[in-house]
Amino acid sequence: MATAQLSAAPRPSAHPMANPGYGKKSAPDQEPRTGRDFVHLPAREASIAGYLDRLDDEADMSIKTLAKHLPYGQCAIGTALNNLSAAGHLRRVRRPVTVDGCPRWVWHTFFSRAARDDAWWSAFLAGEAPVTEPSRAVRSAAHGLLARLGRIDARLTLSAAECGVLEEQAAEWFARGAGEAQLVQAVIAGLPERVAHPYGFVRARLLGKLPPEPVETWAARYEVVCTACGEPGEGGEMRGGLCGGCWGARPGLAADQVRARAGQVRAALRTGRPTESTENGARA
Repeated sequence: MATAQLSAAPRPSAHPMANPGYGKKSAPDQEPRTGRDFVHLPAREASIAGYLDRLDDEADMSIKTLAKHLPYGQCAIGTALNNLSAAGHLRRVRRPVTVDGCPRWVWHTFFSRAARDDAWWSAFLAGEAPVTEPSRAVRSAAHGLLARLGRIDARLTLSAAECGVLEEQAAEWFARGAGEAQLVQAVIAGLPERVAHPYGFVRARLLGKLPPEPVETWAARYEVVCTACGEPGEGGEMRGGLCGGCWGARPGLAADQVRARAGQVRAALRTGRPTESTENGARA
C-alpha cells in the first residue's frame, strides 16, 4: 500500500533527544531493516513508522516534537500513533522512579519494526518474552553483510565458505540488538595496513567485540498506558494498546432496535417531519 511513500520519509538525523531515561525504546528480537517493513500500513502511517524506526533510542517521541519534524499536524500524528499502536508496532508505558526523594513517572514509547500482537506485548512488558534463535531471515542478512565486507574494504574479502562459517557469529550480533552499521564499524575500525588472513581477522572481531546480551530485568516494572489518552490499564483491558473508550468500544444495538430506528428515519424522510426518536438520535 505504501511502497512508493517509504523512500520519501524524512530523515531523523536532526531529531532531538528526550530527557535522559525517557523517550523511545526499541523492542527486542527484530530482524534487519528492509524497504518493505511497513507496506501493510496506509501511506501516512507507513511514512511515520519508517521515521520512528530510524530514531535512536531515547529520542523524543512526544506528538508536539514529532509534528515539528514531520509533514503532519499534531492531530494527524496522534491519530497515526493510535493506528500504529492498534497495528502492533508501538506501546506507551510508564514506570515509577524517585528523584531527590520525590516520586515521579518516567514515560517511554516502545517501538517494534515487526507488528506484534497483544499477547506478545503483554508477555514482553511482564518480563516473559521468550528468547528466540536467530531466524532464517536474520542469518541470511548476516551472510549477505559478510559477503559485502570485501566491497567495503578489499582487505576483508571472504569466500562463500568462510561467510557460511561466520554467519552464526554475525547473526548473534543482530540477535543482541546491533544494526548492520554497528557491526561493520566494529569489524573495519582500525584495520592494519595488511590483513594476512581475512577470515581469522573478521572472526576475532565478531567474537571479541560482541555486544552484551540485553538485560530484561526492568520489564516487569513497566505499566502499560493507553496510547491515545495516557491512562493506565491492565494489559487484558487494553486492545492494541488502547483502552476501551479510545478503541471505540460501544455496546451495539440489538437487531430489532436497528430495524426500528431505520424505520423511524425512513418515516421522517417521507413526511419531512422528524420524530421524537430521530431528534433524540441527532442530539446523541
